[in-house]
Amino acid sequence: MSDDLAAPAEFEIPQGYVALDWRRGFGRQIGPLYRRVAGDAYTLAFRVEDHHTNGMVNAHGGMLMTFADMAWGHIVSVETSSYWVTVRLTVDFLSSARLGDWVEGGGEVLSRENTLFVVRGRVWSGERTLLTGTGVFKPLQPREPRPGERAFRGQ
Repeated sequence: MSDDLAAPAEFEIPQGYVALDWRRGFGRQIGPLYRRVAGDAYTLAFRVEDHHTNGMVNAHGGMLMTFADMAWGHIVSVETSSYWVTVRLTVDFLSSARLGDWVEGGGEVLSRENTLFVVRGRVWSGERTLLTGTGVFKPLQPREPRPGERAFRGQ
């Protein structure tokens, strides 16, 4: 039996990034994804592979928006060691990512009020900004802290 995902091409992962070990669910379908921790900055990344592309062989807008959601919401995981959901995500598409591009994303917390995190984020490839926007995220339930995360502080 064959898998519907093409085998990823060999490439060198940029220094400081480690693969996220997602073996099930949606993360497995859109991966592989990578994470880098540098001080207080947390960045997610992926390399645009064939299964991420649209008919123009650019990263599909749905993939970029999904990635923005994960990269910007990731800060809730780091801050609370909890599972979280997206309440609202607003993005502005500014440029495209091409097959083979290394795409990175991260965000900063603008506010934490009424159990909601408001995050401003950016997704980029090299010097090109691909997306900017904001997200509102809600932590739901605590879980065991993963490396680099803080303990759950309650809702």
